[in-house]
Amino acid sequence: MINNIGRLLEKYWNLFLVGTGNTLLLSAITVFLGIIIGSLLALMRISKLKVGNCRPLNLIATIYVEIIRGTPLLLQLYFFYFLLPMMIPSFSIDKTFSILLALCLNSGAYVAEIIRAGISAVDKGQTEAARSLGLNYRQTMMKVIFPQAIKNILPALCNEFVSVIKETSLASTFFVGDLMTQYKTINGATYLSIEPLIIIGVIYFVLTFTLSKAIAVLERRLKTSD
Repeated sequence: MINNIGRLLEKYWNLFLVGTGNTLLLSAITVFLGIIIGSLLALMRISKLKVGNCRPLNLIATIYVEIIRGTPLLLQLYFFYFLLPMMIPSFSIDKTFSILLALCLNSGAYVAEIIRAGISAVDKGQTEAARSLGLNYRQTMMKVIFPQAIKNILPALCNEFVSVIKETSLASTFFVGDLMTQYKTINGATYLSIEPLIIIGVIYFVLTFTLSKAIAVLERRLKTSD
């Protein structure tokens, strides 16, 4: 087995490298766009806008978040993979775009809850003080609430990045070039199953372990600065 692992690394190191790069790229784009989507959803969740007795923005965001969090990611990937070409038949939708969109929308739902929780953790007296000084809602959020909430949000967002790295393995179902896609390629060429899985498992572990330790250092520094 060890000899096979050595030969695989020697012959297919470029595929493992490409798979690692694609996995990190997918994860980074997913979290970046997920933060944008999640921020908008979080603001909708805490919006005070009312139409009659209903808070429409809060309702829409809540329904979205609950549906995304209540269904499996793989189901969502299949849904977007088949649905987007049907919705826009006049355009050729790239499969990678469909999968990436599903990942971003999924991440956005979880990030929304992270941001909402971070904002809720800020003392309400801060908002009252800012409004008493004449700041409007947008200014209060941008200049007072968000800067304080970021300490609660940042470590959780980093953990979301770690989670997304592992979740992108599901995208290999659609052959988008991530690490697990490379496993399928190598498995098909060599008929070896365990050895490439061990190599890919080690790569995943190194990525997530390194990021987890970096997050722990970040959290300690944030606590020290309090």
